[in-house]
Amino acid sequence: MEPLPEFRARTQERIRLGEVATVVCDPDLVEVAEGESSPAPVTLAELTGAATSMPAGSYDRPPDDPERTAILQFTSGSTADPKGVVIPQRCLLENLDAMVDRDPAMRQDTYVSWLPLYHDMGLVANAAHAMTSGIRLVLAPPARFVISPGSWVEWMEQYGGTFTLGPNFSLAMTARLLRGTTKRDLGRCRRWGSGSEPVDPGIMDGLSAAGAEHGLRRHALFAAYGMAEATVVIAFPPDGTGFAADVVDARTLEFDGRAEPRTPDDPGARRLARCGPPVRGMEVRITDPDTGTVVGDRMAGEIELRGPSVVPGYFRRPDATAAAFREGGWLCSGDLGYFAEGDLVVCGRLKDVIIVGGRNVFPEDLERAAQTVEGVRAGNVIAFGVASGRKGDALVVVAEVKSGDPPALRDGIARAVGQSVGLRLDDVVLVAPGTIPKTSSGKLRRSACRARYQAEELERL
Repeated sequence: MEPLPEFRARTQERIRLGEVATVVCDPDLVEVAEGESSPAPVTLAELTGAATSMPAGSYDRPPDDPERTAILQFTSGSTADPKGVVIPQRCLLENLDAMVDRDPAMRQDTYVSWLPLYHDMGLVANAAHAMTSGIRLVLAPPARFVISPGSWVEWMEQYGGTFTLGPNFSLAMTARLLRGTTKRDLGRCRRWGSGSEPVDPGIMDGLSAAGAEHGLRRHALFAAYGMAEATVVIAFPPDGTGFAADVVDARTLEFDGRAEPRTPDDPGARRLARCGPPVRGMEVRITDPDTGTVVGDRMAGEIELRGPSVVPGYFRRPDATAAAFREGGWLCSGDLGYFAEGDLVVCGRLKDVIIVGGRNVFPEDLERAAQTVEGVRAGNVIAFGVASGRKGDALVVVAEVKSGDPPALRDGIARAVGQSVGLRLDDVVLVAPGTIPKTSSGKLRRSACRARYQAEELERL
């Protein structure tokens, strides 16, 4: 979760930039919404009581307008440069329909979600989907999950949850809790997905193994890919296919940009999550990041999108809109990926790739290796490169640790990365829990962490 001062500043800046007329919030958030930089009046709403006490009434529906803005979704960038994604009604409805088209059984689902409604996965894939499809939605405050991660499994059992979603860190926490808890009934869960960042196959394996003891079927797990600029969902697999990883030669991918198939036992093999084929109406192509040339199957490049769910641009930001789109209406995602037998595979963010001796190193590989060390907090490791004239980027890992001897932990992390990735770390920074910067949805903020490292603002243990 973000520190309160940063969250307040970010919220007030978005209110100002979004030209908001009225802010509706509960009493606990008044201090966050009010401020000199957010001139919009604040209206208090106690929705729990209002939902049960208000008398029946009528609603005069305004004329439909496909181009009317349904959601102004701010991206999880820095406070200094937030961009509001304009999602018109036509994009929202098309994306919601495309989800059901891919998985018609959704209409009978019971969704269980603790995801925040200020994030596209929580707002669109869960709340808006429930409003338009008539599915049952069990919605819990994100803070409840943060305070008590085991509540997620309890809600799934109590309410008969059949569908749920979460990012990597939440699935890792759930797997760890399931390994040490009493018997739970997860047999009614039809689909348990992970998205909003490159999905970690190791975490999916861990949840599958731990969940099997509680009735969770392996084919229920799946990886998805999406982003706010595509409304939310871009690709996910059909029901019943389950989670699948693409196993490729890491060196060939890093040096040549080619995803050469390998078996899991091959030395130097790397596993990447298959996110299934694009949903209905979504065109996806892979292009060379330098030339814009479309590349073939199993060649890595920038993921570009086009289709009725892709938004027209950013609110009052023609500069950002022009920079994001290529000729022909293709949106540049900023993500690196490739196609494998029709499935979209996401490698990571282009801006996060670390260049070492002509090799494209993915920070996720370093982070996964580092968090295998006992004492390192899973999901709280960031790797990045710092410009160096010697061999390209210097490799840095920042890790939150729970306990242990700092010198031994640093040596353990360096050893784990060396054995897994074959590279020597230039610096290992151990920090206290809560130090790693994350977005409001829990994603790692690598650029922010690198900036704090370079400014020597990280307090080392």
